[in-house]
Amino acid sequence: MQKTVLITGGSRGIGAASALLAARQGYAVAVNYTRHAEAADAVVHQIRAGGGHAAALQADVAVESDVVAMFKKIDTLFGRLDALVNNAGVVDQTTRVDAITLERLQRMFAINVFGSFLCAREAVQRMSTKHGGAGGSIVNVSSAAARLGAPGQYVDYAAAKGAIDTFTIGLAKEVAAEGIRVNAVRPGIIETDIHASGGLPNRARDLAPQVPMQRAGTAEEVAQSIVWLLGDDSAYVTGALLDIAGGR
Repeated sequence: MQKTVLITGGSRGIGAASALLAARQGYAVAVNYTRHAEAADAVVHQIRAGGGHAAALQADVAVESDVVAMFKKIDTLFGRLDALVNNAGVVDQTTRVDAITLERLQRMFAINVFGSFLCAREAVQRMSTKHGGAGGSIVNVSSAAARLGAPGQYVDYAAAKGAIDTFTIGLAKEVAAEGIRVNAVRPGIIETDIHASGGLPNRARDLAPQVPMQRAGTAEEVAQSIVWLLGDDSAYVTGALLDIAGGR
């Protein structure tokens, strides 16, 4: 039976690359998006054009009712859930901590942290053998910023991703005996649109010299690790934090 994966923030960047690769490896893919419907539809179209099964699902992962409704739609459309990629995330304009606002912090943690918890909760309810499921895999998208701190730019983002690292380790231990593996990838400087949304469209190019490999990574390179962690080839891997940062 075909396995199903939900990829949050699946319309662009690492999420889209992961959706396309997962489809090529035989998964049915639920492509979540918040606002970019055309981009999500384009990913779904590309998957279907290649003979795959996919659907675009609108939901703001920071809104609990949206998350619950999205998972119910997955139940209806796909009939099962075998994997989750918690990829949805945001950065903000660069700032120092002494200028940060509560509104910014609330948005940062609502999407990057609370959304991952809510999606994992719904996934575990469906995948855990404790709840009658057949097991599964969760991959959280963290960031190398969790260990670097992002001073003068995104300390709040780094702190949110640090929370994702801890969440990954704790949840992995919590559900390991229930057939669910939980891991995280920590991308470094990757060429995606997220830099532009934070006001630094050239950030990947500008920081490339600081990377030991002397280049930024690609969304496809991160996707390779995500999809590997989802599948049976990583069957004895759980609680891992995998750096994909070119040695940085």
